[in-house]
Amino acid sequence: MEEKTLRQNDEVEIDLLGLCLMLLHHLPLILPAALLTALCAFLYTSLLVSPTYQSTTQVYILNRTESDTLTYSDLQLGTQLTSDYAQLIKSRYVLEEVIQTMGLPLSYEALSGMVSVSTPEDTRIIAITVTDTDPVRAMETANAVREAASEHILNVMDIQAVNVVETANLPTGPSGPNTTRNILLGGMLGAVLVMGILVVRYLLDDSVKTTEDVERYLDLSVLAVIPLNEGETEGKKKRRKVKRKGAGR
Repeated sequence: MEEKTLRQNDEVEIDLLGLCLMLLHHLPLILPAALLTALCAFLYTSLLVSPTYQSTTQVYILNRTESDTLTYSDLQLGTQLTSDYAQLIKSRYVLEEVIQTMGLPLSYEALSGMVSVSTPEDTRIIAITVTDTDPVRAMETANAVREAASEHILNVMDIQAVNVVETANLPTGPSGPNTTRNILLGGMLGAVLVMGILVVRYLLDDSVKTTEDVERYLDLSVLAVIPLNEGETEGKKKRRKVKRKGAGR
């Protein structure tokens, strides 16, 4: 039983070694495929994907009790409500008001995909970020969303005020797409695809190539091995062709 287990383990190791050697042998095929897909990813990102710009504005919301002093419960309550504020900012009411005010040729779903709301941990500062292909429009849209959301939060949550921490900035450079990341992902995709095809073909190949394969698959012992000299074989074929030509003449 132990010998059988050891034999199976040896076979697994031999298969893995053969698989690695096969991949190394086809390395001249894998590398060009990776370079080709990386080049395609670069061309696609550079020529077909429009650059995007991000503009961010921040607001600060503070809940107070009836007294004029700020208590710990006020701070804790404000932190718990930040997720509610984020939902109100991306609500249909706010975004449709922004679309109507700015005259944007966008639907609610399209604008919702452009707007993202984040809340830094342990704070009540809410950051509103707009991603657009036009940097000026990204800034104007972020400010418009902030103004419409501030009014909507005041009406719904019945709080004192929504303070502006930072107005939207004019982006000085594109935030995307990430050309380097796309090139690396493209190269990895090409290499993985070719390696996957090679591995599948290797695993499905059940032809007998070595004496070990004969013993493994046919459970037979090899009595003798006849070496094959490819150089001599090719030489004999050439001589036969020459003799046939001479006989024809």
